[in-house]
Amino acid sequence: MDKQVRFRGAVAVVGLVVLGAVQGSASGAQTVEAVSAPTAKVCVGKQPKGGDEGYGSPNNPLERLLTYVEKAVEGKGRHAAVYTALSVGDDYRSTDIYRIPSAAFDEDICGTAEQGVTVRLHDSDINEQDLSALADRITDDMTRWDGTFDMRSVGLDGMGHVRVGVDDPETAESIIHEAYGEKHIRVEYMPQAELQ
Repeated sequence: MDKQVRFRGAVAVVGLVVLGAVQGSASGAQTVEAVSAPTAKVCVGKQPKGGDEGYGSPNNPLERLLTYVEKAVEGKGRHAAVYTALSVGDDYRSTDIYRIPSAAFDEDICGTAEQGVTVRLHDSDINEQDLSALADRITDDMTRWDGTFDMRSVGLDGMGHVRVGVDDPETAESIIHEAYGEKHIRVEYMPQAELQ
C-alpha cells in the first residue's frame, strides 16, 4: 500500500508522486522516475538513528528530516532564500532536494540526516518563493486564453518547475512561454476533470 507524507501543508503519495504546490498551495503529482536532473551531491545520514523505523511514525528518520527542512525553509527561515523543492523517494528512506547551490544549506541538511536516510541535492537557479509567485501569476490568468486553449491546472512539480496542464499543449506551449518565459515552465496535456 502506498504511504503518505506531509510537507508544508501538502500531502503526497510516496512512491507515486512528489510534493509540490498546485495553484500555489496544494500537492502536485510527478512520478519519481521523472526526476532526471543530474545529482549535484549525495549525502548519506550519519547521525544516530532516533527511534522507530516505521514510516508514518513520529520517530521515523525521514519524517524527522523533512520536519527539520520545513522549519529551515518556511517563511523567513534561514534557508528560504535558496530552497526550491523536494520529492520523497519510493523507498521511504531518501529525498531529492532542489536548491540554489549553498554550502551552508548542504552542510546543515546533510549534517542533520540520520543513518539510513539518503539526501540527493540538485542545483536550481530559482527559489520556492519566486517559483510560487510565477505559479500565482499564471493561475490569475486561468481563463485568459479561453477559446484558444483550456488551462486546467497550474502547480509546482517538486523539481523546480511550474507545471501547466492544458487541453492542447501544441497550441498552448508557445503562448504560455511567450507570456511568462519558458525557463521554469513545463506545459503538458491534462484531461478534463470529471465531476462526480
